[in-house]
Amino acid sequence: MTCDRNLDRKFQISNLKFEISNPMTDLVGHIVLFIVAGIGIVAAPLIIGRLVRPTLPTPEKDAIYECGEPTIGSSYIQFDLRYYTVALLFIIFDVEVAFFYPWASVYGGAMQLADTRLSPTSEARIQISEKLLNVTPGTLDASQAISADTALTLGMVSAVDIAVFFVVLLVGFAYVWKRGDLDWVRAYQQPGPVEDVAA
Repeated sequence: MTCDRNLDRKFQISNLKFEISNPMTDLVGHIVLFIVAGIGIVAAPLIIGRLVRPTLPTPEKDAIYECGEPTIGSSYIQFDLRYYTVALLFIIFDVEVAFFYPWASVYGGAMQLADTRLSPTSEARIQISEKLLNVTPGTLDASQAISADTALTLGMVSAVDIAVFFVVLLVGFAYVWKRGDLDWVRAYQQPGPVEDVAA
């Protein structure tokens, strides 16, 4: 099959002819099909459930349901700021921990290259060097591969980098802990006795 035949595919459905003359149209078609399938997968159980379930409203079923307990007071209350604080702290520390993956990838590759048992002209050394240097595979020759000494230096620098990163993370954690943001119920100090100023 030639390129021209691929670009000018013709489909006949009944007496209708559809021509796809652009690969972008094919891509958009797949995206639209994916979106329609996703909406269908979500909508089908909802529609089936609405058609199949019985409709027997009672005051008990129409009441507001909250964790299996009857509601007490108004539902229009102000939420405690601690919910927001704990969620924000989780996001901050979770995102910072996500930075460990790229570091581990570079550090692992550097430590593999630092192994002196790996010969300077080996194919494994060239492949790992290409990955660390982010070059197209097969374009690096043995003279351009990362040497064991350079890899050891890179490994030590990345170990120091992650140690500094981890110390900063621990300082932030200690600050949040000391400030009491990790305590769900904060301890409040009892007010001291008031002295009589007139005496």
